[in-house]
Amino acid sequence: MKKLNFILVVSLLFSVTLFAQKTFTLSSKDLGGEATKIQEFGGFGCSGDNQSPQLSWKNAPEGTKSFAITMYDPDAPTGSGFWHWVVFDIPASTKELVTNAGVQLNLAPKGAIQSITDYGIKGFGGPCPPKGHGFHQYIITVYALKTDKLGLDENTNPAVVGFNLWNQTLAKASIVAYYKR
Repeated sequence: MKKLNFILVVSLLFSVTLFAQKTFTLSSKDLGGEATKIQEFGGFGCSGDNQSPQLSWKNAPEGTKSFAITMYDPDAPTGSGFWHWVVFDIPASTKELVTNAGVQLNLAPKGAIQSITDYGIKGFGGPCPPKGHGFHQYIITVYALKTDKLGLDENTNPAVVGFNLWNQTLAKASIVAYYKR
């Protein structure tokens, strides 16, 4: 009986090890479950510091040629949500965006393009939900892409970038932060 149990345990451990996969993962040293005044937009009725969070990712799939990052609020009272950040053409060798890379363009990786947001600005535009509207969710997603360049520029609107991301995505990973005023 002991020998059978040993064989079952070894078989189970072998199966778990053999079939366990490293998943594409996004994390942030700056964000927990909620955004703060540090990330809050500085304008549009908000008075935050508008600093984009540090982001890092690992286990991108084989064949990844570049990355893109978006931040989207599906709870915005617009009928179509609100795009807060759109970054693409991030080189495949990049595994992190440092804090404030979304506003200080010289902190973003060389070659990365930060296009316009629904605020009408280029770069990061932090959370700024209407007062009393409750918590909004801010979905930050990193996309592993099968192309090194999307062929778009900094004036491309988020919907067009999103269409091109959809067409080029190998994998994606997201984190969600909540914020209310």
